Amino acid sequence: MAYQLSFTGFAWKNLWRRRLRTLLTLGGIAMAIGAFVALVGFSRSFEHEWARLYSSSGTDMVVVEKTFLETSLDERAGTKLSAMPFVEQATPMIFNMMDLTPEINAIVFGWKGNSYDFNSITFLSGKRFEDGKAELILGDTLAGNLEKKTGDTLELQGKAFTVTGIYHGGSALEASAVIMPLDQLQEISSLQGKVSGFHLRLRPAPSGESEDAYLKRVAKAIEAALPGLRAERANDWATKNQFVGLAHAVAWGTSSIALLIGILGIANTMAMSVFERTREIGVLRALGWKSGGVMMLIQAESVVLGLVGGMFGLGVGYGALRLLSRLPETASIVSSSISALDLAEALGIAVLSGLIAGAYPAWRGAHLSPVEALRHD
Repeated sequence: MAYQLSFTGFAWKNLWRRRLRTLLTLGGIAMAIGAFVALVGFSRSFEHEWARLYSSSGTDMVVVEKTFLETSLDERAGTKLSAMPFVEQATPMIFNMMDLTPEINAIVFGWKGNSYDFNSITFLSGKRFEDGKAELILGDTLAGNLEKKTGDTLELQGKAFTVTGIYHGGSALEASAVIMPLDQLQEISSLQGKVSGFHLRLRPAPSGESEDAYLKRVAKAIEAALPGLRAERANDWATKNQFVGLAHAVAWGTSSIALLIGILGIANTMAMSVFERTREIGVLRALGWKSGGVMMLIQAESVVLGLVGGMFGLGVGYGALRLLSRLPETASIVSSSISALDLAEALGIAVLSGLIAGAYPAWRGAHLSPVEALRHD
């Protein structure tokens, strides 16, 4: 029991003895964990909203080009898709990002006037647009940011469009989006005859065939009939499409750099601590402390720095997410909510960062010669 009290006392004493250095180190790891929470939360919100977009409209499958980095799928492929026996409805669509004002950008969807995708939205005022006309509808969140109402005009790519309706969307992506006739978006984007992909509603699976087996069979049949295209279950596509993948890659890449900086900060603090306490460590060894005990002491201090810094970082990250969810530029793809699993993951990474950062200083401190350490000035 006396050893445990000494262990705890020495760990706390060292961290509190260099208060400014400890606070600066905590600030560094807090910013690193805050960046992780904000960036990874951002990318996962983006993924979640894509999934909600498909589920709210009842889309079972998405058909796109295998590359999908270019919006160049031939719209005529929709005729073949609609003729397949297991397809109930196949609707073409385009989506793109556009600057609506110098401060506000939004996703712009191009739909057919009879698309079943309209089932996912509820009109608060006005009505649908008509194909072939310079009309569009606005999500209620975007309409509020733009201060637009039914009957107003909005200029896109130098062309004026009449706002025929304001709607509430089934997902944040739709609530902060512009939806316009497919042919009009093709015209202003110089994509006549081209689409981003097709949303499919399928007929019910035959009796005796599982949903999973049915969807796999349908995907294979579509890809065999239309070489060069890929058919994905809507939920799978929401997590695997290039836009979501790019968001995840950027989030993890940037937060990894921030975490590396945080780890180096803790490592520097612990290395300086070992150097300054060389004589103290020699006394501990002379009093009977084993090298493992010294190593545990230094690692405990590193873990405390990681844990406390991580807890502050959770607050920083949550605050950043709330800010992003209110900015007009990012409100359409960011939610301020964060799951308990994400919080636990961030805190676990903070503790692991502390362990990694403290590994070498702990090893160095544990292997100091007691005699040489006692002679150290």
